[in-house]
Amino acid sequence: MGKSESLGLVVIGYHSDGVWESFFTSLRASHTQPADIVVVENSPEVSPLLKKFSDFPITVVHRSDNPGYGAAANAGVAALPPHITEVVICNPDLTMEPGALELLLEELKTQSAAGVVGPRILTSRGETYPSARAIPGIRIGIGHALLGRVWRGNPWSATYLGRYGELTPHSVGWLSGAFLMVKRGAFDSLGGFDEGYFMFFEDVDLGFRLKKSGYRSFYIPAAEITHSGAHATKTDMPAMIAAHHRSAARFLSLLYGGKRYAPLRGMLKTGLKVRSFIAYRLAKRTHG
Repeated sequence: MGKSESLGLVVIGYHSDGVWESFFTSLRASHTQPADIVVVENSPEVSPLLKKFSDFPITVVHRSDNPGYGAAANAGVAALPPHITEVVICNPDLTMEPGALELLLEELKTQSAAGVVGPRILTSRGETYPSARAIPGIRIGIGHALLGRVWRGNPWSATYLGRYGELTPHSVGWLSGAFLMVKRGAFDSLGGFDEGYFMFFEDVDLGFRLKKSGYRSFYIPAAEITHSGAHATKTDMPAMIAAHHRSAARFLSLLYGGKRYAPLRGMLKTGLKVRSFIAYRLAKRTHG
């Protein structure tokens, strides 16, 4: 076990008392340790449980205004010392396999075109979550949105969700923001995450902008983490559905900008509003 003097870690908490213990326990067992850790606390109060982990080099940034995931991540990266050149950005509701950070760091340094790398993300049931996906352009996006739930094997969803049988690293459109390792220079050159997204699609947008700037997103399946999943969003599922659709509309408006695509943007905006309304009403019935 050794410390990487160039590696920092930013973890964004929001009412995360139930997961801090497992997160730091798994980090303590990691073969590679970050030199600096920033906890960005988006909760109204800083969790007193963080004092239990004083053996870690933790700096706490308190954002009681809860600016959203991307803005919190940007604040965390900005709080890291200048010598940090690789940064993990993640949620706290996950655990890392001991070798995950080591594998990711090696690949990020080896792949010269890489701006970001991401691990295989397992669910609490041990299933691979589709965390390495294609950029959701118009054909893929509409096909997946309309058919993803009723015909899981449709070609648009298959293209969008990606392939997970390969064991070697490969380039993808974007990686889940639940756990990323970025080259700080690439991240900073783009201004970090777009803070116009409160939550959802900030990771899609980052992958898209990295690609436009000449960087690539690499999926590293040999590095594994387990993500218990959405602990911060379960309490208000209808609101999260509405936020997801707002973020989708924002991303597609940026993807298809300019006068040429104005009619298409109008159609997409209307379609997303209808889909959001239906999903919102269903969630209200289910979750109250």
